[in-house]
Amino acid sequence: MKIEKHCSLKPYNTFCIDVEATELVTLQSQEDYAQLVGSQYLKGKNYFVLGGGSNVVFTRDFDGVVVRSEGGSVRLLEHRDGHYFVEADAGVLWDDFVRHCVANEWFGVENMVSIPGTVGASPVQNVGAYGVEAKDVIESVHLFDIETGEKRTMRNADCGFGYRWSVFKGALKGRCLVDRVVFRLDEHYTPKLNYQALRNVLNERGMDNPTAQQVCDVVAEVRASKLPDPKVIGSAGSFFKNPVVPAAEAERLKAEYPELVSFPVDQQHTKLSAGWMIEKAGWKGRDRGQVGVYEKQALVLVNRGGCTGDEVRQMADAIIADIMARFGVRLELEAIML
Repeated sequence: MKIEKHCSLKPYNTFCIDVEATELVTLQSQEDYAQLVGSQYLKGKNYFVLGGGSNVVFTRDFDGVVVRSEGGSVRLLEHRDGHYFVEADAGVLWDDFVRHCVANEWFGVENMVSIPGTVGASPVQNVGAYGVEAKDVIESVHLFDIETGEKRTMRNADCGFGYRWSVFKGALKGRCLVDRVVFRLDEHYTPKLNYQALRNVLNERGMDNPTAQQVCDVVAEVRASKLPDPKVIGSAGSFFKNPVVPAAEAERLKAEYPELVSFPVDQQHTKLSAGWMIEKAGWKGRDRGQVGVYEKQALVLVNRGGCTGDEVRQMADAIIADIMARFGVRLELEAIML
């Protein structure tokens, strides 16, 4: 376990915002997790558990302890009943985990390639892309309760998964330190192609019955064409959630805007494309100060060079207010503002 004082967080957040944490604790082994919790080092302190820093915007210096995980491994635990049960340490990069699974023909995560962040953050945010979410493949989450020191295993059904949501963002927010996640992956591959944009690209390339590797490669290529590389342009990925509205409200909007992109959730609800609304409102490619809306994807805010967290917040607030005024729909942040 490594402890650093007055440490810059710029290398640890993909928006590349230069703020400082009073203390930065880096966990590099399972023993480190037990040592941190068992020592009660965090007791009485303000702390934040940071994953890959790809979904957070720091608006000021963090007066407290930032805890992050680094490294780890992926292990096959069991193969039974047509499934592979695969365990990954929290510090493993999510993209590395997905590509490792695809290479080993453990199926189910290929649509989620190229999502930044760590395995430990995947159940917290319930990450997802192209019609698949982490909740679809998570078997259990192993964690420490920071307040009690108790080591717990939470099954999928106990995690309260929803759209970019889990109990770790609700009732257990700030209390849990995930150290491992177990995934239930499939022995036999069934393409998950309910996302129209993905189907379109595959059809254009004549991939009527694509392999998992082909889907993985196409998703990675499409994401790279739409989303900035955080090593080159600072961002926090998709900044806004796609809003879910009553089906009748979606029909009203479709009548006024026939080209509105939407996705049925169930008979009562429809998910609207936040990116489409933001682009329709004229925000795509616009800058305010050192923050901009990415010219290739309106869902993404980017750092044009040395921006502050307050600038990001002001841009997000302006977009939310404009979308509400134009469409009567309130956007919610997917990114976490601290």
